[in-house]
Amino acid sequence: MFDALGEKLQATMADVRRHGTLTEADIDAAMREIRLALLEADVNFKVVRQFTAQVKERCVGAEIAGKLNPGQQVVKIVGEELAALMGGPPVRASAGTPASAGTPASAGPLPPGAAVQGGPEWEEPPGLSFAAHPPTVILMAGLQGSGKTTATAKLARYLREERGAAVAVAACDTYRPAAVDQLVKVGAQAGAEVYEQGTEPDPVDIATWALGRAGDEGKDVLIVDTSGRLHIDEQMMDELVRMRAAVKPTNVLLVLDAMTGQDATSVAERFAQEVQFDGVIMSKLDGDARGGAALSVKAITGKPIMFASTGEKLEQFERFHPDRMAQRILGMGDVMTLIEQAERQFDEDEAIELQRKLRRDEFGLDDFLAQLRTIRRMGPLTNLLGMIPGLAGHQLQNMKFDERELDRVQAIILSMTPAERANPELIKGSRRLRIARGSGSNVQQVNQLVKQFGQTRRVMKQVGRGRMPDIGALMRQAR
Repeated sequence: MFDALGEKLQATMADVRRHGTLTEADIDAAMREIRLALLEADVNFKVVRQFTAQVKERCVGAEIAGKLNPGQQVVKIVGEELAALMGGPPVRASAGTPASAGTPASAGPLPPGAAVQGGPEWEEPPGLSFAAHPPTVILMAGLQGSGKTTATAKLARYLREERGAAVAVAACDTYRPAAVDQLVKVGAQAGAEVYEQGTEPDPVDIATWALGRAGDEGKDVLIVDTSGRLHIDEQMMDELVRMRAAVKPTNVLLVLDAMTGQDATSVAERFAQEVQFDGVIMSKLDGDARGGAALSVKAITGKPIMFASTGEKLEQFERFHPDRMAQRILGMGDVMTLIEQAERQFDEDEAIELQRKLRRDEFGLDDFLAQLRTIRRMGPLTNLLGMIPGLAGHQLQNMKFDERELDRVQAIILSMTPAERANPELIKGSRRLRIARGSGSNVQQVNQLVKQFGQTRRVMKQVGRGRMPDIGALMRQAR
């Protein structure tokens, strides 16, 4: 996500850092490059104009021109303004720090954001509201093809996993062929109860019936999947208005397809005019290398992006943090999201048991396979490495990652006997040939895995005993 935009902005920021001092002409040149990068990313031109004017004013107001080593401060300002643009709170002065005067007036609906000299005070991004008396009703809106039904299931799974909520979903899309069947399938995968009455009843009647049933069955949350159209029309809007009046949702979420660029912001603007919504779920964000929709929607509508879908699987769905996304775009990584994903996958008891095995030198290939599977559940390796500061942008492009290699490693390990996985030293000659044949690989690949595992186990053994490994010796062995 944001690959094309991130690459251009990182190149511009790298050029800024190379200057020992910055003149106002240097700042103007950087703003031109940023403006071009944003326009190529399909960001709304009014948003681009507002953003670059805001960044330039802050750069000049902070008296960067003429200072030594100003590059990091420019990067900081750009990162803060990117975060504010995507829905983070406007950058405001810290205690005792005066805000700079002369903030440019907002163009149309675009929020200006206060220019400051000091650092920002970030707040938690806006989230869902929950009713004082369950069930909380969440109404999903969006055009046909935006990924609304899948987003409904993903949100249901997220609320069940993250908040421990009892979730039900209502199948009220009675127009699209197989929409009800699709929700029944993905809703079950998400662990949610699916309320459906087929396609004959009026969608508003189905929603009203589902709300009553959710209350009777003690559900915490009811998510209503509504009908979409290929384009915004009067019939769809009238149905949404009637449904909103009938079920009185606590939250109305608009699902937007990130890959449609500025078309997505046009859709959001029309929905904002016709049916007030509270926030946005950005679908297919992983397939959009530009990011124009995500960078424009908050400025155009004033409504925040609450969640982002980052893959096809139900678990590839996360809260949208504007400040973290800005860091990813600028190649600074996203350590907080990486930590949160790791915490979801790693069990404390398993970690204690792993530490015990390391200390006793009992770490085997079964344990290695378990750790490999845990890491893979966190997402594609390229995405994970992109969250590590210093490993983003062109650095990742120069590194080849083939997920099929991990499948081969798993196949090799599973082709071993339990005794061989516990004691890889047993794997010699004929055993290696049998394992290679059983896993669809060759003897050389089996040899390589066994050798690399031996090196890894030596490292982990020394770390487990509190001693740093001799990296030089390990490198010599690897040769």
